[in-house]
Amino acid sequence: MTDPACGVAHGAAAGAPAGRVLVAVFDSPVAAVLLRWAPELGYRTVLLDPDPARGAGVVTLDDLVPHLDGTDLSDADVVVTDHHRPELGEVLRDVLARPVRWVGVMGNPRHEGPHVAALAALGVPPEEVARVHRPIGLDIGSRSPAEIALSTLAGLLADRNGRSGAPHGH
Repeated sequence: MTDPACGVAHGAAAGAPAGRVLVAVFDSPVAAVLLRWAPELGYRTVLLDPDPARGAGVVTLDDLVPHLDGTDLSDADVVVTDHHRPELGEVLRDVLARPVRWVGVMGNPRHEGPHVAALAALGVPPEEVARVHRPIGLDIGSRSPAEIALSTLAGLLADRNGRSGAPHGH
């Protein structure tokens, strides 16, 4: 019997995963790549940006619901792609109040993320702040927006599949 993974590698159609949603928060170069590549991995994608001037169309989580086509927020992976935006705390507070599957913020792991103080100032309890993953993605030495997006998507898939993301045999 042929291994199904081998067949997929040679072009056989894999069953599309149901219910995957990727919410990229804040219009950024990384968000643009995430929105381009995530559909190839079975994600429905949405750009959420609270600045209406950026033209995202989805400016709050309430605006997001019609874009989900019946998919539950519990199937949503939320990736904050800019930790310098002034709306960071409010957006994360609202995300954490929902039953999203996963939430993460890009940033340098050597420094505490600005989201920690922003959420504390808004009265978000520490156990909720701890739900925010940082850094995000697999450690591949990412330097460009495409590399960051690749690392992020690989990390999300590893998490969804209950894997560490370590090389095979490790």
